[in-house]
Amino acid sequence: MKPTLLILAAGMASRYGSMKQVDGFGPNGETIIDYSIYDAIKAGFGKVTFIIREEFVDSFKAIFEPKLAGRVETDYVFQSYDLKQFGIDKEIERAKPWGTAHAVLAARNQVNEPFCVINADDYYGYDAFEKMAKFLTTEVKDDLYSLIGYQIDRTLSDYGSVSRGVCKVDDNGNMVEINERTEVYFKEDGSVAYKDATGEYALPNDTRVSMNFWGFTPAIFKQSEQMFVDFVAANENNPKAEFFIPLAADKLIKDGTAAFKVIPTGSKWFGVTYKEDKPIVQKSISELVANGVYPEKLWD
Repeated sequence: MKPTLLILAAGMASRYGSMKQVDGFGPNGETIIDYSIYDAIKAGFGKVTFIIREEFVDSFKAIFEPKLAGRVETDYVFQSYDLKQFGIDKEIERAKPWGTAHAVLAARNQVNEPFCVINADDYYGYDAFEKMAKFLTTEVKDDLYSLIGYQIDRTLSDYGSVSRGVCKVDDNGNMVEINERTEVYFKEDGSVAYKDATGEYALPNDTRVSMNFWGFTPAIFKQSEQMFVDFVAANENNPKAEFFIPLAADKLIKDGTAAFKVIPTGSKWFGVTYKEDKPIVQKSISELVANGVYPEKLWD
């Protein structure tokens, strides 16, 4: 059974200021998602499932169906504010959905095979898809998941701080813990640091971080559902609290429910957090096209 690519595309793109998931970056208006899907098909994925807000479904279908028809199966999953589906009899006012692990739960009735999760607005590189496809077809189990580990200094923006899931890895290559650092940045001397409520801390430039590229079996849905229910109960008065995948992963590791293999990649990650990142991403893609990594017209 071929694995599925699950794309997190329900975010509101608040920092970027527009719907960056469908913004054009390639020479013929290709989106970042186009390059991820192209790499995933080449690596052997059999289906692409978009997690989106329901009101965007027509836009997504108009953009992606014509070019993907006949190449890969597509499906759409809707992330919503409805908590009744989780047995929570409350309506909680929020400006944005409940986060990435909640988005993955939205796919629980539609994904029945091993799958990976990626962000819509991040470029991951073919090496990462090839390694993940291999893991999902030969190694993944209900108690062994994975994430692609990027080198932190190959993932930062020059235009402001970013959030990164910082991984601690043991001698077997498995994650011991993951800490979501919400303010990571380059210092003037090129070193990397993060800030939290207690101060500023240095991070080695070769620290492995999660760029939200995870590999799972469908067992993750049952494993994380009660966690989400508990998270809502603990955060019903905190409208900005988000149930991130790293939170769920950390709990699974600490409970002994599942191990997470950190699969290292040398790929340079790039993405669009800020408007100023756009020309850099366009230049990076132009270079990949010029070097023959991608055809100029991706879907011809």
